[in-house]
Amino acid sequence: MKKFRRPLDIFDSEVLDCIYGQYPWDDWERDALAAGVPKDLAGLGRLTVREAYQHGWDDRLKSLCGWYDRGRRMIRLALRSPGTAEKRWQRLLDTDGHRGEYNEKTGQWVSFVAVRKDL
Repeated sequence: MKKFRRPLDIFDSEVLDCIYGQYPWDDWERDALAAGVPKDLAGLGRLTVREAYQHGWDDRLKSLCGWYDRGRRMIRLALRSPGTAEKRWQRLLDTDGHRGEYNEKTGQWVSFVAVRKDL
């Protein structure tokens, strides 16, 4: 995975010009597997890297998801503490980058962003 400039925009041509199977998240997964990250955890990390970009998560989260250091910090976390990595990445995916979550009782998406009633 190459290093990207800040801030990373969803319309970044370096990402849009990639061909199938050679997106940065695919590169990250290959790097993670080569470093010894278990396959299931590498797949979860790949999804996290991809969603951070495709859903336009804030720049701080993109940084945590490998976009500015070639994913090295994510790989180190996965190797050092796989359980923590899995919990952290799954929570980011479940909440779409800390934006909200599905209410299990209603099945509805509940945004963490306060909605103004006076608008």
